[in-house]
Amino acid sequence: MTMTTCRRAALRVALLLAPGLSGGHAVAQSTARARSDADSVQNFAALVGRLSSAGGQFDTDNLISNEQGFQQVLGAMDRLGLRGGAYIGVGPDQNFTYIAQLRPRIAFIADIRRDNMLQHLLFKALFARARNRAEYLALWTGKRVPDDIVDAAVRPIQDLVTRVDGTPFDQVSAQRAKRLVREELQRSGILLSGADLTIIERFHDAFIAAGLSLRFTSIGRAPQPYYPTLRQLILEHDATGRMRSYLASEESFQFVKDLQRRNLVVPLTGDLGDARTLAGIGRVLSERGDRLAVLYVSNVEDYLLRDGTFGAYLAAVRALPRASEAVIIRSYFGGGYGHPEATAEYYATQLLQRADSFVADTALRRPMRYRELVNRNWIPLRRP
Repeated sequence: MTMTTCRRAALRVALLLAPGLSGGHAVAQSTARARSDADSVQNFAALVGRLSSAGGQFDTDNLISNEQGFQQVLGAMDRLGLRGGAYIGVGPDQNFTYIAQLRPRIAFIADIRRDNMLQHLLFKALFARARNRAEYLALWTGKRVPDDIVDAAVRPIQDLVTRVDGTPFDQVSAQRAKRLVREELQRSGILLSGADLTIIERFHDAFIAAGLSLRFTSIGRAPQPYYPTLRQLILEHDATGRMRSYLASEESFQFVKDLQRRNLVVPLTGDLGDARTLAGIGRVLSERGDRLAVLYVSNVEDYLLRDGTFGAYLAAVRALPRASEAVIIRSYFGGGYGHPEATAEYYATQLLQRADSFVADTALRRPMRYRELVNRNWIPLRRP
């Protein structure tokens, strides 16, 4: 038996013992797990409430990312040896790929839009009900769950994407997926209004209607040719051509699923320009004895520089308990130009900087444009 065959056999056994499948041992494990997580659900809801603010508006739906090359920083993160600690990010599910790479002890996803927090409750529900990547993709897009669900778990991501694309829509599967999500939302511990539940269902309906062809959209702006589809994001690669989405391997998916199960992916409504958001997260990290390892801010700093709140953000980052090797991941939308790390392949350039370098940079205390910020003290992504 080859090593690959052994791994596949072990994965099949694990899936057969997973909650929701047959086996008395699995049922016992599931019951014990439910009891041990009872307090955690209450703590999760309390933490989301404690750290969240009223929120604000943004001009995109953000159902998926518009940063197609978001994996380009992963190789440099490998070389820096980044593992564990705490993760803070913004936006939708690209965070899960960074989380799968970092393997943090806890993750916070803070976004100015309350809708983003609600969308992450949708993701949390999907993770709870999906035994593996194949089932997750099926429930996410409202498709029929494969009959060979155990064997499907070990298939390459390209095969799973092809299967989802080739599975015809049927109303029964779509309604089942939505029902399972509603049931999980009731278990989240978060007090959700009727309007909240309607928004979450609208998000799920968008994924069901468009499937993997769902494309990033902006409010009041025409669609751009560089806006990626969900399919493109799932099949993206790092700087070496290796696919490293959280859905690219069962191991990565199961890590994020387990972190979600333990209520350690904490979505909240908060503005990074409001020092209270990062200060609140910092207090939780100190209480837990954790330190920041990765702060993913997309291009939020661009807006903070324009709004005059960058100084408060800088002070809040400086105050965060952080590891010496902690980094900031940011995005620069230069159309493949305007930065040494830019490539013609991507409209958005993903960048990496050490957090210590960022907070020690005295030049940041004077007014500057975002283009100047992204050209200061970045970590090269590709080996010379």
